Amino acid sequence: MASSFEKFQHRRVLSSYFSVILCIFIVLTLLGALGLFVVNTGKISGYVKENIPMTVYFKRTTDEDVMKAFGERLGKSDYIKDYKFVSKEDAAQNNRDIMGDYEELLDENPLQDSYDIHLKSDYVQGDSIKKIEIDLRSETAIGDITYDNVLVELANENIKKISYWVLIISGILALIAMLLINSALRLSIYSHRFTIKTMQMVGATKAFIRKPYIWKGIKLGIVGALLSIIVLAYLIYRLDEVFPALNILKDWQPTAIVMAGVLLFGIVIAAISTFFATQRFLNLRTDDLY
Repeated sequence: MASSFEKFQHRRVLSSYFSVILCIFIVLTLLGALGLFVVNTGKISGYVKENIPMTVYFKRTTDEDVMKAFGERLGKSDYIKDYKFVSKEDAAQNNRDIMGDYEELLDENPLQDSYDIHLKSDYVQGDSIKKIEIDLRSETAIGDITYDNVLVELANENIKKISYWVLIISGILALIAMLLINSALRLSIYSHRFTIKTMQMVGATKAFIRKPYIWKGIKLGIVGALLSIIVLAYLIYRLDEVFPALNILKDWQPTAIVMAGVLLFGIVIAAISTFFATQRFLNLRTDDLY
C-alpha cells in the first residue's frame, strides 16, 4: 500500500510539474512571438512601404542617352532603394493580356518608356514623397509620374494603428502571463503545503523552507523558457525562408534580445510566483491547510 501511495504521489508531483512547464511554455511562446513582432515592426513596415512602386514616364521624344543619364541620377539618389528601366516594348509585352495585339489596330506602341522606382521606407511619407515627385518632375524629359497616394497614406496610418495596439496587447498578455504562471506554480506548491507546515513546526526557518521550492520553480521556468525558445527559433527560421527581405536571421541582435528576455522572464516570474506561493502557506495556520 505504501509503495502504491508513493507511486501515486510521485505521479501527481510529475503531473503538477508538467502542468507548470506546459503553462510557462505556452505563455512564453505567445509572449515571445509578440515580442518578435514588436522588434521587427520597423522591418515589416519598411517592407510594406518599399514595395509601393512609383513609375516615372518619359516623353515620347526623349533620347535614350537622356533616359540613361536619368537612371544614373537615380542610382546616386539617397531616397532610392532600387529602380528598373522598362522600355515601351517590354511594357507592351507585360500588358499583352490587356492590350492584345495592338500592332493590328495602331500604327505604333502607345506606351512610354519608364522607370519603376521603389523608395526607401523613410521617404514613403506624404510630405517626403511629394517633394521627391516635384524634384523628379523638374526634369524636362519627364512626361508623368504615378504612384498610389491613397495606399501610401493607408500604409502609414495602419502601421501606426497596429503599433499602438500591439503595445497594448503586449502589456495585457504580459499581465495574463504572470497571472497564469503564478496560478500554475501556486497549485504546484499547494500539493506540498503539509510538508511546508511540518518543516515549519519542527523549527525550520522560512528562508530555509522557501529555498528548495524557489530553486525548483526556477528550474521549471528555465525548462519552459527553453522549450519556448526552441519553438520561436523554428518560427524565425521559417519566417526568414518565407520573407528573406526582412533579414531576420542576418540582423540577429533584436531576436537575441527577445530570446534572452523570454528566458529571463521565465526565471524571474517563476521565482517570484514560487516565493509568494510558498510564503502564503507558511503564513497559514495549521487548521487552514484543510
